[in-house]
Amino acid sequence: MQDSTDIVSYCADIAGRAKVASRQMVGLSTDIKNRWLLESAMRLENKASDLLVANKIDMAKSDTFGLTDAEKDRLRLTTDRVSQIAKGLRDVASLPDPIGEVLEGSIRPNGLEVRKVRVPLGVVFFIYESRPNVTADAAAIAIKSGNAIILRGGKEAANSSAAIIDILRGAAVDIGVPFDAVQLISMPDREVVGQLLKRSDCIDLVIPRGGDSLIRRVVSEASMPVLKHYDGNCHVYVDRYANLDMAIRIIENAKCQRMGVCNAMESLVVHASVAEQFLPRLVKELSKYLIQFRGDKRCIDIMPTATEATEQDWSQEYLGPVMSVRVVQSLEEAIEHINQYSSRHTEAIVTDRVDVAQKFTREIDSSAVMVNASTRFNDGSQLGMGAEIGISTDKFHARGPCGLKELTTYKYIVQGNGHVRS
Repeated sequence: MQDSTDIVSYCADIAGRAKVASRQMVGLSTDIKNRWLLESAMRLENKASDLLVANKIDMAKSDTFGLTDAEKDRLRLTTDRVSQIAKGLRDVASLPDPIGEVLEGSIRPNGLEVRKVRVPLGVVFFIYESRPNVTADAAAIAIKSGNAIILRGGKEAANSSAAIIDILRGAAVDIGVPFDAVQLISMPDREVVGQLLKRSDCIDLVIPRGGDSLIRRVVSEASMPVLKHYDGNCHVYVDRYANLDMAIRIIENAKCQRMGVCNAMESLVVHASVAEQFLPRLVKELSKYLIQFRGDKRCIDIMPTATEATEQDWSQEYLGPVMSVRVVQSLEEAIEHINQYSSRHTEAIVTDRVDVAQKFTREIDSSAVMVNASTRFNDGSQLGMGAEIGISTDKFHARGPCGLKELTTYKYIVQGNGHVRS
């Protein structure tokens, strides 16, 4: 455990250097940012063997951290996965640079020219789970959008993340990107996060990506804005006008492709007019996944293997083979149920009626609403944004998948010719 004085000094130094770097980033050209991304990608591939050695150290310690098999898999690097990380950087390089984009413009009656121009946020503090690829993705998005970033990765991936950052910073020196625009916290103490959350003088935004307790701690302690989502209780509503074959495919994908992710479906809502026909089919189709169903009385009458849902079940993020099921009498009842229990992450409707879909998308209050598509599509890469740094269920300043543009703000540039206000 470090002395608290040392931690305060360490955090002040990191935050201060990031602030200086962020000011230098403002003048960086798109060409330099892209050259850094491409050079970093090449070096990651060329030094893949070094990354695998570092990752092997992390993997050897994984049991001491109590990681599950799924968590170990997310931690593990292979040559192919290093290539995928490099591809992610190249993909970001291919995206348009958002900085300098004119969002609006006008000329006032007195001749003043007014432009609303996209600019970087400044310094981003990113706290995330033990996934080495996220280290590179976050750095890439931050630099391409003109920001400096402070990274606090999980201790389980400390060696892998450090090896990746060493490569990215080495490329920064050679290409002309500020060295301190990408910093990885090396001190493991929990107090480091608390100290940095006080530094609103240097840090403009914090993004926590992890468990509920982490996010609530950050929200409680942060002195700067927080971009976040707590959990993902995502719904699929099977309408009375649904194509039931399509509904089966969508639910299987939304729930079972990857159960432990935030955009996986957790809750099913079914219109009563199709419930007796649809629910037994669903049970049969999903039997191989050993799903436990927790439903209301109408559901249990149709699905004898289902158990009675508690009030908590309706809002639960299971992240596993459990699903809540509600049978409703109308579209309005479905919308009311979803809006009451949703985490505002992702909801989907399966219907053949355009008017029904329009009402659902208009009245559901979530960051993404899918029509005849899986909830798993609420993802930056799937929606054409390139890599993402997270998903927000907030309404300010960003909502949904957060990529390059979501790490920017804007300012007004007003051009005159000796104008004075009368």
